[in-house]
Formats: sequence, structure tokens, C-alpha cells
Amino acid sequence: MDIFQFLVIALVQGITEFLPISSSAHLILIPVVTGWTDQGLAIDVAAHIGTLAAVILYFRRDVGRLAVGARDAAVRHRTADARLLMQIAVATLPVVVAGLVLKDMIANEMRSPSLIAVTTAGFGLLLFAADTRADDARGGIDTLAWTAVVLIGLAQALALVPGVSRSGITITAALFLGLRRTDAARFSLLLSIPTTAAAGTLGASDLWQSGDAALQTDAIVVAIFAFASAFAAIAGMMAWLRKASFLPFVVYRLVLATVLGGLIVIGALEP
Repeated sequence: MDIFQFLVIALVQGITEFLPISSSAHLILIPVVTGWTDQGLAIDVAAHIGTLAAVILYFRRDVGRLAVGARDAAVRHRTADARLLMQIAVATLPVVVAGLVLKDMIANEMRSPSLIAVTTAGFGLLLFAADTRADDARGGIDTLAWTAVVLIGLAQALALVPGVSRSGITITAALFLGLRRTDAARFSLLLSIPTTAAAGTLGASDLWQSGDAALQTDAIVVAIFAFASAFAAIAGMMAWLRKASFLPFVVYRLVLATVLGGLIVIGALEP
């Protein structure tokens, strides 16, 4: 693969990872549109590491709060920072359990383009329904009840099905539970840190131990591109949500689902 291919993959991964538009739907379109072969696990891992660095940098104050919360929790101090840390931990647990239980099914039976087209459209409409309730929302992360935290965590487990979108479904759940748009997006992105960090750490360890210098260099380039595009996407979305709604993302999902469906109908994409 050449540098242009790496750039495209990194940009697609970086931009779609945190926006509620389904990164998996975009990633299956890349080989269809370009004819490229699969980029390999190492490149995927590098892109995830780049996007992880972007969300940590953008939400550095919240990440700092999580670090303080870990210290407070260790000495059993019930502080707001410790509560935020526990919220993230509790909401992460369902997707970890579901991933372990359903790993083989997800890998072998849930990756069809037709399923991704349906979930991209269906959960896009669900986001629209949740977004229509958000104009009068007053809730913030600090007001989240533990029941709401668990429900958002359960919603995140649904994102193991391709096309659902991890950020999309967690934002949808948070909006239905009364959070403001910016707080829903913020909690969703903070919730991405544990799972992305775990996957990135394991993948980076394997890549380092491989001893393949060329592959390691390619991975670094991809991580840098993914970081830059993800940071820009996060900043753009958060700025947009301070004054507007999720409607453009809903429309985009419906258009994307239509494109996927059209490609399936004409035979350009296996169903």
C-alpha cells in the first residue's frame, strides 16, 4: 500500500470513529470504491491509537478528572471525579461482557453489507427521534442517575453490531435520558476511551514484537493522520452541537444506507 491509501484509511477512520455515522459502514465502502485489498490489522490498530490520542487531547480536562477520580476512589473519597470514573467503568462493562460472549458471532455472522445498510438507516432514524427531544433538555453528565449510566452502557453493547455506530447509539440513549446534546456527545466520547485503549494497547504490543520496521513506520504515519482527522472531527462536532442539532448526521446516515443498498442491488457489493 502507498502513502495515499494510508492517508485515505486514516482520514476515514479518524473522521467516522467519533461522529454518529458508523465507521464500519464507511470502511466496507473503501475496497468497493477503490478496489484496494484489506489494509490489515496493524493499520487498523494504528488508526485506533491515533483516534484515542485525539479524544484524550480534546477532553484533557475530563481525562485529568478521571485520573484524580482514580486517586480519590483508591482512598474511598466520594468525590465528583471519582463518580465520573465509576460512571465510565459501569457503562463500559456491558460491552466488554457482550464482546466476550458474542465474539465469534460478531466476527462471522454480523458483517454483511445488507445488515450494515439496515442498521445504518434504522439507528439513524432512532437518533433523529432522540434528537427531537433534546431542545428542552437540561441534563448534564453530573446529573446522570446510575440507572441511566447502565442503560447507556447497555446501548453501547448494541454497537458490536456493525452499522449501529458506538457513538451514535450512546448519544441516542443519552438524549432519550434527558442529556443536552453537548453532554450526550461528551459522555459518549469519554466512554470510548477504555475500549479503544484496551484494543490499541494489545495491538500495539503485537506490532512492536513483530519486528517489522516497515510496517511499524506505516503504522506511525497512519496514527498521525488518524489523530489529526479525529481531532478535527471532534472539535467540529462539538462546536456544531453548541448551536445546532444532530439532523445533518441523521441525513448523512440515510444517504449512506441508500448508497449501500444501491450497490447491493446492482451487484457491486455482496449482500
